[in-house]
Amino acid sequence: MKNYSIEVLEVLSRIVEVEASDEEEAIEKVEQMYRKCKIVLDDSDYKVTEISVKDEKSG
Repeated sequence: MKNYSIEVLEVLSRIVEVEASDEEEAIEKVEQMYRKCKIVLDDSDYKVTEISVKDEKSG
């Protein structure tokens, strides 16, 4: 038998609209909102699951 390291990756994604003078300010506003937990992704934001082998170990 062999041991395998398997990665399970789930992707959550949400589009957030903000008013800003430029792209940089918009990103900063959303980053602040996220850090202050005003944006919390949940199961309704689910997009995809990927499962892949990361390492095969003999044993």
